[in-house]
Amino acid sequence: MEALRATYGFESDEDGDDDGEIPINRVECVKVSSLPPPPSDLLQAPNFSDLSAASRTARIRSFPHVEGNYALHVYIPVLIPPTVKKKLMIYVKRLASVVPSLYVVDADIPLSELSKDDENFENVLLGREFHISLGRTVPIQVHQIDSIVAMLRQKFVSQRRYFIEFNKWDVFVNDEQTRSFLSLEVLGRGLSEMRKQINLVDYVYKLHGLPEFYKNPRPHISLLWALGNISEKLKKNVEELDTSRNNARNSGHIFFCKFNSIECKIGKKSYTICKSLDG
Repeated sequence: MEALRATYGFESDEDGDDDGEIPINRVECVKVSSLPPPPSDLLQAPNFSDLSAASRTARIRSFPHVEGNYALHVYIPVLIPPTVKKKLMIYVKRLASVVPSLYVVDADIPLSELSKDDENFENVLLGREFHISLGRTVPIQVHQIDSIVAMLRQKFVSQRRYFIEFNKWDVFVNDEQTRSFLSLEVLGRGLSEMRKQINLVDYVYKLHGLPEFYKNPRPHISLLWALGNISEKLKKNVEELDTSRNNARNSGHIFFCKFNSIECKIGKKSYTICKSLDG
């Protein structure tokens, strides 16, 4: 009873029987000092550290980590068709032989090590899901999550399926000039549709005070990365390989796939924004 008295803030009569009943008229309200925390999956701050020891000290975040902020990324998921994986693998191996400092995006594995095992090479490099970004990756706060997700879903309520054509190998460099990326760029079918989708994402970003996408967006997926700005070296080698590659030039594209959905990742949690109506 002494513990209950201390917790609930009441006194019992000295002469009364201690029968374990709490006299309701003596109970005082206890003020709650803080609200319960949000769900645990939203409290997982985005991990901007790198997985490979070789690159931990060299990479720089696009924005500083702040407790309570979560990285927002809106994108179209892309899977490379099995029919073109062998062709892409041959191309990437040739490039790795002249640029040995390349790493696999997301897996952060040196390409020189991966190329020793063809099956593992194909699975790790080409077997994963790739992303076409429709907006910048930016930090947001917990109270913005529901509003952003709801508005994105409202804007993308009716999206038709379309084809996405990857036509060209190209090199991109991040804003901090700390990493170069070997990517496949969309220049043909799907480009106009994606630019409209980028405008819709920009609209939602703007309403939440977030930075809009690049003025002249170039939709692409990234397969490989290297430390620093080595764009000139990469582009030179890509051009030399392209000169000897006739199959992609003759067909007008390297490969194509279908647009099926738009996803939004916030911290470690993913949200489906839309699926194509005829998907």
